[in-house]
Amino acid sequence: MMNLIRFSRALATAAVVACLTASGAHAANSRAPRPAASVNLAGAEFGEPPGVIDKDYHYPGDDEFAWARANGFVVVRLPFLWERLQPNLNEAFDADELARLTAALDRARAHGLTTILDPHNYGRWRGAPIGSPAAPASAFADFWTRLAMRFSGRKDVIFGLMNEPHDMPVAQWAAAAQAAVDAIRSTGACNLTLIPGANWTGAHSWNAEIDGQSNAVAMAAIHDPGPHAFEFHQYLDSDWSGVHAECRKPDESVAALSVATDWLRKRRQKGFLAEFGAGPSAQCLAGLDAMLHHMRANADVWLGWSYWAAGAWWPPTYALSIEPVAGQARPQMATLANWIGKTKAPRGCK
Repeated sequence: MMNLIRFSRALATAAVVACLTASGAHAANSRAPRPAASVNLAGAEFGEPPGVIDKDYHYPGDDEFAWARANGFVVVRLPFLWERLQPNLNEAFDADELARLTAALDRARAHGLTTILDPHNYGRWRGAPIGSPAAPASAFADFWTRLAMRFSGRKDVIFGLMNEPHDMPVAQWAAAAQAAVDAIRSTGACNLTLIPGANWTGAHSWNAEIDGQSNAVAMAAIHDPGPHAFEFHQYLDSDWSGVHAECRKPDESVAALSVATDWLRKRRQKGFLAEFGAGPSAQCLAGLDAMLHHMRANADVWLGWSYWAAGAWWPPTYALSIEPVAGQARPQMATLANWIGKTKAPRGCK
């Protein structure tokens, strides 16, 4: 293991030297706080809704939150399904599911963790794209009005608008995102809000035009008077999807992430890398290390990062998982540990 770690660190150092200057990175000893270390605790988004709790899906238990805190994470991203929480659009939340979600947030708080609420629906409700007649933007705004009213003012709760909207016009998603932001702020909620782009919110494709418009243009027009950051995802495999265990070269991964870094700095905005992950090979570990180095060196624009993923329900064969197997840490954890340090969770409400 130690030889593997030394090898990956050496590869990452070479990649970083080549990439940081090109991306306009700030010095690593920037006065900006280190990006907050976070992990996705998957499980509540599993299965088809409605499903049976702890048979088809699972909210993290005390042991999972305790593991996250013991390993230095200060934030957990909590995926869940919109349809389970709100079975009918524009109507009240399911009381039992809301109680389960609230209990999970309370468990996280008890362990000193901040939670990102993550409706893990890919820009859809029961398969219908947000902004379509079957799932209008107004219904998405209603959903966030109800969530914001329930968790407004909780400093340990961050609002993540939606996981990976895709296969819809960028303008359609941008309009829905603006409606949700407006709904949140209309309640008086001052929680930090993470705003993703369309096209899977990939950093590498931020400037790519879809139906004549890019995230770079459409998301620049989003207006939020409250505390917010733009959410990006960036995997390291050949097609940037996160479905393969093998990884591109570290300099390619940093170059992909740099697209977001440059946009954030030019727009004087903040970013949060809510999903990134890689397999356990030496090249993958080097890529992870290089990306984490990049965010630390550009901490003036990166509020934090959240590794995908952990959670007790992952099978041992899932290559990107950092869930321990038989009590043994995964190889990726040794790389992440170099960058976790004593970070602080970003806050919205003062």
